[in-house]
Amino acid sequence: MNLRYEDKSKLVKEVFNKVYDKYDLMNDIMSLGTHRIWKKNLISWINPSKDNKIIDVASGTGDIAKLCSNNTNNQCKIECVEPNKKMLLEGEKKLKHLNNINWVLSSAESLPFKNNCFDYYVISFGIRNVTNLDKSLKEAHRVLKNGGRFFCLEFSKVENEILKSIYEKYSRVIPSVGKLIAGSEMPYDYLVKSIEKFYSQDEFTQKLFNTGFIDVKHRNLTNGVAAIHSGWKIE
Repeated sequence: MNLRYEDKSKLVKEVFNKVYDKYDLMNDIMSLGTHRIWKKNLISWINPSKDNKIIDVASGTGDIAKLCSNNTNNQCKIECVEPNKKMLLEGEKKLKHLNNINWVLSSAESLPFKNNCFDYYVISFGIRNVTNLDKSLKEAHRVLKNGGRFFCLEFSKVENEILKSIYEKYSRVIPSVGKLIAGSEMPYDYLVKSIEKFYSQDEFTQKLFNTGFIDVKHRNLTNGVAAIHSGWKIE
């Protein structure tokens, strides 16, 4: 799936225009419901506090923002950045009761924020959908404060061979399941292929090092079906 920048941008927009109102259900299908546990693991590692300023990029309907907010008794400040307008409106409606969360329509490649202004940059199941990964990572590094930390939760490469075989077989039926539930195979076919084409844990770690992050680590979830990546900005 080697797409030009413009082609991928249009494709991703089309995908999420089709599933924006079924996004949470889509994540349940893709992960057999375990994405909820993975997200709790992510928040546990971040452990945000009430004075933190957090940017949640490709925020979808705001699952991560809500969990971060809950962890601080709704006292941290969160900027939810979502490139798809329909998805953003869905998330804004879902979390309208939380006044510590602000919604911004923007891509990960060009964030409308000053340098060095966030304690945490978080992106969950969104990094593989950006149209320019290197530019997106540079933007993540730019907007983080000195001493700020990058976190990414993403589908990854399964390390257990038995589980890998089962997961690959399941992945082949996801588009058909998606058609039954959401009425279209296309978004799910794209998402399965985007997972297959994404970097391994070690490859993505190297990407973060190349961007300037230090002390880069990852934690596998469910034997590598997903992984949490972390890196610090220290200058």
